[in-house]
Amino acid sequence: MTGDSDGIFVGRLSVVNTGRRRRWSAAEKARIVEESLTGHRQASATARCHDIPTSLLFRWRRAYREGRLGGSDEVCGFVPAVVMPDAPRPEEVPSVAPGRMAPGCMEIIAHGGRRVVVDAGVDAAALARVLDVLERR
Repeated sequence: MTGDSDGIFVGRLSVVNTGRRRRWSAAEKARIVEESLTGHRQASATARCHDIPTSLLFRWRRAYREGRLGGSDEVCGFVPAVVMPDAPRPEEVPSVAPGRMAPGCMEIIAHGGRRVVVDAGVDAAALARVLDVLERR
């Protein structure tokens, strides 16, 4: 122990973590979430490894599943696609039963369950703009 001029002894001095606030990029969050979802590793072990609260990891996991894990980084995934045989052109088909699409049409289900139905002659650039707007909502 050391003494000072007032006769007060200091036995131990500890630096306390002040709870610094860290910023995580969307890519880092996605990497940590994917690490927590692989193998038999528990979420609490992954959280400890990266020194984050378990509740934060679970919040990131929920956002990851919902496709909104932040920023402009995109989480890519696969959607089901079915290849159908060529069908007659819509003008060659006399009528289409209610609830069914005309032959040659394609239905795209965007994020959030929004549906877009287009025919084979759709302008790809226009369709890309429409889907981009729907994905941002």
